[in-house]
Amino acid sequence: PRRPNIGLSPDWAQPADSAFPRYELKVPYAEAVFRAGGLPFVLPYTDDPSCVDAYLERVSGLVVTGGAFDIPPSAYGEEAREGMGPLKEGRTAFEAQLIRGALKRNLPVLGVCGGMQLLAVVLGGTLFQDILREVPGARDHEQKHDRTQPQHPVEVKNGTLLAEAVGHGQLMVNSTHHQAVNKPGTDVAVSAVSPDGVVEAIESTAHAFALGVQWHPELMLGTIPVHLGVYKSLVQKAREHRR
Repeated sequence: PRRPNIGLSPDWAQPADSAFPRYELKVPYAEAVFRAGGLPFVLPYTDDPSCVDAYLERVSGLVVTGGAFDIPPSAYGEEAREGMGPLKEGRTAFEAQLIRGALKRNLPVLGVCGGMQLLAVVLGGTLFQDILREVPGARDHEQKHDRTQPQHPVEVKNGTLLAEAVGHGQLMVNSTHHQAVNKPGTDVAVSAVSPDGVVEAIESTAHAFALGVQWHPELMLGTIPVHLGVYKSLVQKAREHRR
């Protein structure tokens, strides 16, 4: 079958040795979309709503990627506290527009790591600004070893979109985040948690497919292949949406 177009949000960086900023996208994101049967397209930032609309008219699904930055606390009605990391407000504003537009169209959305946190905020949720400072008994969720290898298990809840993608019960995941979902938001189900109680996956109960995972499944396709199921589910929903 024809591959559905899947939009991916890139990161943004200003190299010290260049006068020009650049967009960056880790290859595993695109590879995961290819392997799941989709056709990946990178979506450069814009603050023009008509351009955001044009993007969303041309894709059948959306992946909001992660990165080494935090979401501004003002986005969920809070002040910055100790432990906050760097911000990329232009990127966050663009991705929030993309998510809102995609949800309005009922386009399938996958939020990965920071993308999950932004999905939660757009859906009315809040964040712990730093897990170790704010979640009693929490473990360190920023692994130091190879990210293609797992860090800890999560419990995937039965009857969820995530369980359809990877099965229910215990799943080993990698872990590269210091923030986490606190209050999930309106019409949002928690579909996986880690042993220390940190929310590891969410999904909207008001949309056909709006799923967020706190880990990076695209980095584990060679070590724990079941993780490809997350991307396969997105692509299948995108194929159905296109019809």
